Amino acid sequence: MKVQVKRFDELSITELYQLLKLRCDIFVVEQECAYQDIDDKDQKALHVLGTNNGVLVAYTRMFDAGDYFDQPSIGRVAVHQDHRKYGYGHQIIESSIEAAHNRFGKQPIKISAQTYLQKFYESHGFEKTSEEYLEDDIPHIDMIKS
Repeated sequence: MKVQVKRFDELSITELYQLLKLRCDIFVVEQECAYQDIDDKDQKALHVLGTNNGVLVAYTRMFDAGDYFDQPSIGRVAVHQDHRKYGYGHQIIESSIEAAHNRFGKQPIKISAQTYLQKFYESHGFEKTSEEYLEDDIPHIDMIKS
């Protein structure tokens, strides 16, 4: 998988379409969660695109400290259902952590993680920092990577 980090204004129309489709496929359709994905935050975000043969298979978006949380953050972590068996989730998180450190300096990174993925994020050095809460009717926890 090839990984690129782009600002919103660097995204091609095709890349923007693919990332919005991937997020919709996973968060709205697969997880059956009707929510406003297009939230006017993408313009501030850095977009981490994982492609295989020109097709977006994994994605995250990142924010600098103060743009979303007090710390830099990673969110909208998505891996196409047909490509999860290849370890792209681990690769996109590792690439996102590296990109956050390169772009924002080495400081703690905060995520709002779906609770069922706690062990996945712990394997990348994140630690649980909150009790479980509902976000869009899906159980979440806050986690920090120091």
